[in-house]
Amino acid sequence: IKYYTRMLRFTLRQLEYLIACVDTGSLVAAAETLSVSQPSVSSAIAKLEEQLGVQLLIRLHAQGVVPTATAQPHIQQARNLLEHAREFQLTADASQTDISGELRLGSFTSLAPTYLPGLITELGVSYPDIELRISEGTQDQLIAGLRKGDQQVALVYDHELPDDLYQTPLFETRPQVVLPANHSLAGLKKISLKQIVEEPMVLLDISPSRHYFTSLFTRLGMEPRIAYRTSSLELLRGLVGRGLGYSILVTRPSGDLTYDGQALVVRPLSDDVEHSRIVLCHLQSTRPTELLKAFSRFGVEYFDKLKTNKR
Repeated sequence: IKYYTRMLRFTLRQLEYLIACVDTGSLVAAAETLSVSQPSVSSAIAKLEEQLGVQLLIRLHAQGVVPTATAQPHIQQARNLLEHAREFQLTADASQTDISGELRLGSFTSLAPTYLPGLITELGVSYPDIELRISEGTQDQLIAGLRKGDQQVALVYDHELPDDLYQTPLFETRPQVVLPANHSLAGLKKISLKQIVEEPMVLLDISPSRHYFTSLFTRLGMEPRIAYRTSSLELLRGLVGRGLGYSILVTRPSGDLTYDGQALVVRPLSDDVEHSRIVLCHLQSTRPTELLKAFSRFGVEYFDKLKTNKR
C-alpha cells in the first residue's frame, strides 16, 4: 500500500476537475457542473500542475481557461483513466452487468447523415443505457479529436489513416459516377473514367476524399478537369443535377433527387480501381473500455446487416 501511495501523485478527483475545466472552458462553470466551490477547483488544478510538473491550463482574464499544448496528452490520458474508473465502479457491483455510460463518437462528415441515424436508433434498442455524444468533421479534425480525447472512437474511411490508430473494418464501398439524369451516358450500366475525363468534374474537396477521387484518374495516367470544388455533399449533388459537371462518390444517399428536385443517375465504374472501406478507429495507445468494445461489436453487426440488405 505504501508503494502505491508513493507512486500515485494525483487523485481521480483532481483529474475530474481538470476535465470539467477543459470541457466547460471555465473554472466557474466547472465548479457549477461539479457542485463544488470555485476555489476548490482552482486549488485542485494548481496542486495537480505542481504534482505533474507541467502547466495544464492557461487562465485568460475574464475569458475562462484553455489547455496548454503540453497538456493535451495528459488530458487524453485523464479521460481514459476516468472512463476506466467509472467502469471499475460499475463492475464492482455484482448486480450491474449492463453496458452503460457515455461514448463520444466522431463521424466523417459525409458518412454521418447516411449511416448514423439508423445506427443510433438500433444502438438504443440493443444498449439503452449507452449515452452517445456525436460530432462531425473532416478526417483531420477527427484524428485530432481522438488524440485530444474529444472523441473516443471515429467512423471514417480507411484512406491515409496514421499508424497510431486501431481500425475495425465495417463496410467496403465502391466509387460510383454521379450524372445528371439527362446526360448522354446515363443509359449505360457502367461507365469508365476515360469516358468522362474530358468533362467538367465537381470534386468533394475534403480530406481524404479529394486525393482519393483524383488519384483514381492519375493512377491510370489521366487528369480530371475540376470545374467546382465543395465540401458539401448536397451542394455537390445539386451542381451535378443542374448539369454543371459529373462527380464520383462512394457515399450514396437512398434517394437520387437533389435538394432542388433535380434527378441524378448513379452508375458503377467499369475500371478496376481502389475501393474504400468504412472503419471504426480509436487510439492504439488507449486500452478500450468494455463500453467501447461493445460499441465496436455492435458496429460490425450493424454494417453486416447493411451488407446483407444490399445483396
